Amino acid sequence: MPEPTQVLPEVLSQIHALPVSSRPLIICDVDEVILHLIAHLEDYLHARELAFLKYEYRLTGNIGRQDGQQPLSSDDVRRLLLEFFDEVSHSQDMVPGAGDALNALAADWDVILLTNLPGGHNKPAREKLLAGLGIAFPLLTNSGPKGGAVAALSRGRPEPVVFIDDSPTNHESVHATLPSAVQIQFIADARFLNATEKADHIDLLSGDWQETAAFIGAILQGSSRNHQNG
Repeated sequence: MPEPTQVLPEVLSQIHALPVSSRPLIICDVDEVILHLIAHLEDYLHARELAFLKYEYRLTGNIGRQDGQQPLSSDDVRRLLLEFFDEVSHSQDMVPGAGDALNALAADWDVILLTNLPGGHNKPAREKLLAGLGIAFPLLTNSGPKGGAVAALSRGRPEPVVFIDDSPTNHESVHATLPSAVQIQFIADARFLNATEKADHIDLLSGDWQETAAFIGAILQGSSRNHQNG
């Protein structure tokens, strides 16, 4: 099991700028959860005669030339991703139902978006795109595993805390750092979703926002019943 993750100082400063709240919390990723990523990245790769080698959750070692199975180096992948985000951060398509679901859930929950952006320099473009799609929740930028950021965001708040993300690495980090979190692994791309096995610490594996919103709605109903019975 991974070690608990520490929150990065630059993330902690963003957290401290948020208003104090005692409402239950949804911490939601952006790429491949609210905004399509894999479909855009695949188009970007194909235009450069590149492709995913397998539909599995890793980029380094899983992107190579269309005419062979030789993967790109980690440095080449990193550079490719920086260029990709610079090019598409202002124009990614929304995953169907994401905005309606999150805005409806916001009646009972605080929603905070936690996204890994290389260098964080695409944050204004991402905020503008999300706002234009009717998704105007606070956006925090992180790098690396998200467990420390999720634990810091949940500090001083009542449970439940719900964490929604596509990445198994981020879910493992959250499980190690804040095991009480309700973990939803959301993967919009059906090929990657179908190739993903549900880990024991994942409460819901889904690519559907209606299913996800219903699952989250039932959490508060369940905690309310438990409180009444207690």
